[in-house]
Amino acid sequence: MVFSKEASSSSHGLNPTSPEETPLLPKLKLLSSQPKTFANVFIAVVGAGVLGLPYCFKRTGWVVSLLMLFSVAALTHHCMMLLVRTRRRLESVMGFTNIASFGDLGFIVCGSVGRFAVDLMLVLSQAGFCVGYLIFIANTLANLFNSPTPTNLHPRILGLIPKTVYIWGCFPFQLGLNSISTLTHMAPLSIFADIVDVGAMGVVMIEDVFIFFKNRPSVEAVGSLSMFFYGLGVAVYAFEGVGMVLPIESETQEREKFGKVLALAMASISLMYGGFGALGYFAFGEDTKDIITANLGTGLVSFLVQLGLCVNLFFTFPLMMNPVYEVVERRLYNGRYCLWLRWLLVLTVILVALLVPNFTDFLSLVGSSVCCGLGFVLPALFHLMVFKEEMGWGGVSLDVGIVVVGVVLGVSGTWYSLVEIFSVKV
Repeated sequence: MVFSKEASSSSHGLNPTSPEETPLLPKLKLLSSQPKTFANVFIAVVGAGVLGLPYCFKRTGWVVSLLMLFSVAALTHHCMMLLVRTRRRLESVMGFTNIASFGDLGFIVCGSVGRFAVDLMLVLSQAGFCVGYLIFIANTLANLFNSPTPTNLHPRILGLIPKTVYIWGCFPFQLGLNSISTLTHMAPLSIFADIVDVGAMGVVMIEDVFIFFKNRPSVEAVGSLSMFFYGLGVAVYAFEGVGMVLPIESETQEREKFGKVLALAMASISLMYGGFGALGYFAFGEDTKDIITANLGTGLVSFLVQLGLCVNLFFTFPLMMNPVYEVVERRLYNGRYCLWLRWLLVLTVILVALLVPNFTDFLSLVGSSVCCGLGFVLPALFHLMVFKEEMGWGGVSLDVGIVVVGVVLGVSGTWYSLVEIFSVKV
């Protein structure tokens, strides 16, 4: 266990002059009520991953998918609370302060190695989310404006497939948005994005109910073992919000009640996810597409929902990339704003998005390869390193078990996701 004394050299806090020890997210002075804390958790967890859940239900079976969603939600809540308890232990007993982020906690527990592990996984996960956003935007716009017709089965724009054109079309605008040094003025866009998310989900679920009673397609309860690991990756991606739990908890008024608020939020989200995924699959059966909005009709409401989601994710892109910039600029540019570095990162995300053919397959890959480590392995490992001397065999076994499960799910899910993406036969 590495409790870095350098981390407490300045009033028992992190040294602000060292790029390695600079907190990833600043502590907020305004404290949040329980309803606002609930809303903050909801905003941090719910994202575009929900749109791939119906397709996940199709691949894994609706019973297995529901069990996976609820299990992942419970495990995610437990691991989030492990981080909270670990920070409280370090602050109350060992005198550390200013542990504002997951990365700060990793640095205190494991030194530079811990910080690097958190930073790497955070960069990969956040950038992965943005890749998913671009794939969704491109595929949705192609479905709206360039759908295949009986006379044109493979529509093209200037000789290119529509997805490629729309992704490159986002590039110059994202260069401008991601050049903003502070995202304070983009806060209203974040609120707008969350309102659109919830509203669109409500509209889609209502449409699903009507379509289900009209068509009643056949559905499967259980899928194959390979699809089980695939579905787990999607589920983990959908609940990924562990990187924000410490900043949210630190600004809560009644911190002793944070665990109950977090549990209520995760339970509500899991029920919403389960309903959304099941209704989408029940409505379309084997015809369920990787992005559920692609299954909607051509009416005005469907058009507005899909277009609204595209606008939402377009403006969410720079918000999600901001933690990436903070990490990369701290490590490569002494924490200073660097325009060319940001543009290079945007270009990298664009190029990756061009190579990924399927939205939900990519969600599974990111969820398995990165989010399992960030959401399960590191929280349990840090908790074990801090509490191992006072925990019994039961507690130690639980933490070790979570680490092992996280590694197994990460490796197996990554393999099966890569098989799906590149159509490799095993």
